[in-house]
Amino acid sequence: MSYLAENQDLDFPSFKNLESLRTPDPDGFYGQFGGAFIPEMLHPNVEELRRCYLDIIESEAFQTEFRALLKDYAGRATPLYFAKRLSERYGTKIYLKREDLCHTGAHKINNTIGQILLAQRLGKKRIIAETGAGQHGVATATVCALMGLECIVYMGALDIERQAPNVARMRMLGATVVPAVSGNQTLKDATNEAIRDWICNPVDTHYIIGSVVGPHPYPDLVARLQSVISEEIRVQLLEKEGIANPAAVIACVGGGSNAAGAFYHFIEEKSVRLIGSEAAGHGVHTGETAATIALGKPGILHGSLSMLIQNGDGQVIEPYSISAGLDYPGVGPLHAQLAASGRASFVPVTDDEALAAAFQLARLEGIIPALESAHALAVFEKVKFEKEDIVVLCLSGRGDKDLGTYTKFLL
Repeated sequence: MSYLAENQDLDFPSFKNLESLRTPDPDGFYGQFGGAFIPEMLHPNVEELRRCYLDIIESEAFQTEFRALLKDYAGRATPLYFAKRLSERYGTKIYLKREDLCHTGAHKINNTIGQILLAQRLGKKRIIAETGAGQHGVATATVCALMGLECIVYMGALDIERQAPNVARMRMLGATVVPAVSGNQTLKDATNEAIRDWICNPVDTHYIIGSVVGPHPYPDLVARLQSVISEEIRVQLLEKEGIANPAAVIACVGGGSNAAGAFYHFIEEKSVRLIGSEAAGHGVHTGETAATIALGKPGILHGSLSMLIQNGDGQVIEPYSISAGLDYPGVGPLHAQLAASGRASFVPVTDDEALAAAFQLARLEGIIPALESAHALAVFEKVKFEKEDIVVLCLSGRGDKDLGTYTKFLL
């Protein structure tokens, strides 16, 4: 297994008896993780979604509309960019999957387009969402404006302060942004408030969860909608390199939606390393961290059984990261199972390491990444690749929203 701690040697274990890890069983479990652990009042909402989602999203009519919007509205396919100077720096061939070039500035729009189409087919008129870094909130507000639906976004009060540009964008798009003032006022607390809203408004409201977390079927639903990322990578690599499979795919992991999308079509390809980076904050063992795979134990949060940062009594420990999108005490059950099975490795990255990686990309390639994506870029300082390796990194979002943080560290 690859539960990696700070200063621990990074290894990539072989794994045996690889079965399909990307699709949950009928009860929503990826191995030992997943399921739907929900209060009785939420059962009708979740059961309606579970019963209908596959029939809807696999239908020809849905796929035609979804693919058209991805192309003409979101701007897909996103480029697979060969980062020449970054590649020279690390002595390997690095491609960046440019999700930062999607409409709204991140991969989140892939999921919100799919879920708004699903909500319409379920007859929902009101949309709620949670957001941390604000990218999912902006993407949700965007598709609600497009489709003329009411939009309420829950966001931690601390995140509202540190992601002010995205808050302004949501409000300009017509969304109501509701601050979550409990806990440490970040993503976990925003999710709590969104769930409370959904309990109170079960008939007309659809909850667009932004990551591969929550009760079944959300982890599977979001992963399927985001799988367009790895679908495109395979086609683009074939065009550029004559091969469909890279040596490795790297992505940052908070809840894990961009990583799920980037990994999806490679999970059953044994030759492809899957490497996630998680936020170590000030250090894995400092008490100010969000390194869930490194520190977590199995537990239930927001409707599913997964790995959580918790104390000996099973109480969730408040996470910390400089990155609002990774500041979460859990991880999606798909990623928990990928880690437990040894199929994927997860590398803790501190705030300082992520900042250094962000400034390096800006000055080598002229691309300012989101702080979340910067955690993935920092993997190159920790994991060595061969010269002939082809490595694809999912650049999940652009850094406009984080300029307030970056400017504090400009020399």
